Amino acid sequence: MISSPLLIQRCPVNTEDATLNPASQVLRDVFGFDQFRPQQADVIEHLISGEDALVLMPTGGGKSLCYQVPALVRDGLAIVISPLIALMQDQVGNLRQHGVAADCLNSAQTPEQNRDTLSRIERGETKLLYVAPERLLMGSTLALLDRVHLALFAIDECHCVSQWGHDFRPEYAQLSVLAQRYPNTPRIALTATADQTTQRDIRNRLCLENARTFLTSFDRPNIRYRIEARYKGVEQLARFLKDEHAEDTGIVYCLSRKKVEDIASKLADRGFNALPYHAGLAREIRQRHLERFLRDDPVIVVATIAFGMGIDRPDVRFVAHLDLPRSIEAYYQETGRAGRDGLPSTAWMVYGLQDAITHRQMIDEGSDLGQQQVERSKLEALLGLCESTACRRHMLLSYFDEVRDTGCGNCDNCLNPPETWDATDAARMALSCVYRTEQRYGVNYLIDVLRGEGGDRVRRAGHDRLSTFGIGADITANEWRAVFRQLVALGFLRSESSRMGALMLNESARPLLRGEQRVQLRKDATPSTSKRRAGRGGKRAAAPADIDESLWARLRALRMELATVEDVPAYMVFSDATLTELAAAQPTHLAEMLSVSGVGDAKLERYGDAFVGFFVEYHRDQEMPAD
Repeated sequence: MISSPLLIQRCPVNTEDATLNPASQVLRDVFGFDQFRPQQADVIEHLISGEDALVLMPTGGGKSLCYQVPALVRDGLAIVISPLIALMQDQVGNLRQHGVAADCLNSAQTPEQNRDTLSRIERGETKLLYVAPERLLMGSTLALLDRVHLALFAIDECHCVSQWGHDFRPEYAQLSVLAQRYPNTPRIALTATADQTTQRDIRNRLCLENARTFLTSFDRPNIRYRIEARYKGVEQLARFLKDEHAEDTGIVYCLSRKKVEDIASKLADRGFNALPYHAGLAREIRQRHLERFLRDDPVIVVATIAFGMGIDRPDVRFVAHLDLPRSIEAYYQETGRAGRDGLPSTAWMVYGLQDAITHRQMIDEGSDLGQQQVERSKLEALLGLCESTACRRHMLLSYFDEVRDTGCGNCDNCLNPPETWDATDAARMALSCVYRTEQRYGVNYLIDVLRGEGGDRVRRAGHDRLSTFGIGADITANEWRAVFRQLVALGFLRSESSRMGALMLNESARPLLRGEQRVQLRKDATPSTSKRRAGRGGKRAAAPADIDESLWARLRALRMELATVEDVPAYMVFSDATLTELAAAQPTHLAEMLSVSGVGDAKLERYGDAFVGFFVEYHRDQEMPAD
């Protein structure tokens, strides 16, 4: 791998093209892009001038360049604080592929490797250094930083500093020391997900009260959002994968470690290349599965959120949830790991009543009443997203205070508007049954009473003599589950951990029980209907549009061959997006490759001859007359 600062030294000044400012030249020569994405240029200019910044930008929106480009323009060593070893290793690998002198300090490296890194820093050979907050705050690390000239501090995934966020990490709270110890070094904090409460917490805890905030659109238009009621989760997932993403790489999230291993095993039995990943697995197994995820194609990782921020693979085509995430922030962050390359991808989720009950119980077990209240409101917002008949994207964006006027045309509710029905009578039956059984039972028992079933258990309790016994026999059990699920989501019912999952009435149920209010609920699609209506819109063809299948396969094979030789993941050679542009441009000279996004000087030098030679031969084959 290239670790020489040769390219960095030539980036700030280029007499051959005086029209480019230093930042634009770094963008072109090092990273191979002709122009910045929205707001990137403003952030970069602000940071280069020595000012602090708070950047909120969606996953795949180009956050990394916001500090990598200034790090190469400014004099000195840039420190990047990252929460996960896997993430920093991936970032360092990518930067070295671009010819940037990047290093990391972490416990996954041998003592000798860390000593070598420290020596390069002392000699001024390292331009970007990635560290975890724990490593940064060690006395030896701070003493090292005191001795070198610092370009900037970048605090990645800064939402981790907030106790109200979805991935709170207490060590992040100590990073306020940077403002006190290095007051003249600019700091940039970056995240893809932070509501107003979390933003205030970030500013306060990181001493960024005077930092300028850069907020870009949270929209990820290439992601199709779909949420279904869960009937048979494994079968629904297998059908989704088979019909729409049979040859794609993706992530499946589950709530528990046990479920992760069970789902991974069942997918493997169905012929999918599926691997489990959770914190309870041995470290070497986790590392092996992560390596396979980064290098295999296709591969599915079934994971808890332990497999989270360390994911930087750009061609993840789907993210599936078999359990409800903790909040809209968590859902947005996790689904944002799909389609980082901007190509069509799917965020698919199934959820049921038990998800809402489980999450409420987890919240109730917390000791901090203030945090309980915040987490309940976050859960209610997420349940509202799941049950809404409106555009999913609108609800996601409005949660982050971004308003849109029209439907997105790329979510299930826009593509297949759900049916609704006047469920007032059914809802009153359900609430009345909860009341008459003394708010002591769970949903399955309540459904038995409403349908006139339940056998000896119902008779022993005397509930076969209630007025609600059998009153809902004409409604199926699955339909009743949908009613109860939506009544919980809408706040008419709640479940408390102290009562073993029993459903209880909220005060808001009173007007509905009295006949003073009516309620519309959505009709759940049956499994067969869901399959028919889902369509195949999320399926990605083997080759992008207008690209010959045979050419695409040969280009991918060449990319894999080069990646294998260099012992790096294939996407570090070129992303699918860059490969698509190469397939369209079909360059036969090195100069032509520089017009392709993602081809910088280092990659041109490293891979240019191989791809130009490929297209020369390809054109020759195309011109040969057929026998």
